[in-house]
Amino acid sequence: MKILHLDSSILAEASASRVLSAAVVEELRILHPTAQVSVRDLAAAPIAHLDGPIAAGFRQPGANHASPEVRAEQALSETLVSQFLDSDVIVLGVPMYNFSIPSQLKAWLDRVAQPGRTFRYTENGPLGLSGEKAVIIASTRGGMYSSGPAAVMDHQEAYLKAFFGFLGIERVRFVRAERLTKGAELRSQSMRAALDEVPSVVAGLFAN
Repeated sequence: MKILHLDSSILAEASASRVLSAAVVEELRILHPTAQVSVRDLAAAPIAHLDGPIAAGFRQPGANHASPEVRAEQALSETLVSQFLDSDVIVLGVPMYNFSIPSQLKAWLDRVAQPGRTFRYTENGPLGLSGEKAVIIASTRGGMYSSGPAAVMDHQEAYLKAFFGFLGIERVRFVRAERLTKGAELRSQSMRAALDEVPSVVAGLFAN
């Protein structure tokens, strides 16, 4: 098994999503001791946001007319999509920022959504090419968004499920901690509950 572990929180050691994503990876390694883990910290080593010249490399990688800087970005796109395609399980640490995902993660998503590689267009519409993979998302929120009045403002988990579904991935699971900014007691309770849930979420990923 090959695991790709991505974190996107800007809070470093203070990040709740990093704690949860690390716990998910550790649980995966308990079940699969020979698993290979690749780690990418999208906050510490941010990826440039997609632009026209970089996107052109999806269709014409390494085009001779591109500048050395653009060719380097196109090569990075190839590295990122190849790493994604080579992975069996993707573990994401994703805090909610302003009702959505960190822009650092969005930059990575834009690099791996490549026509002909992770999806393709057909006469019947788009077809995902990555369906054999699984994704576990360590989701953290300051408030309560899984239910209640604020649920309509969740453009974090809903977006990620739709994105990976577009790539053909149906096995998308969440480990969630909410109300993290509502006092120390609620934060501790939510993190404990999320950490306790990790083993069942990981085991369920591979259940028949």
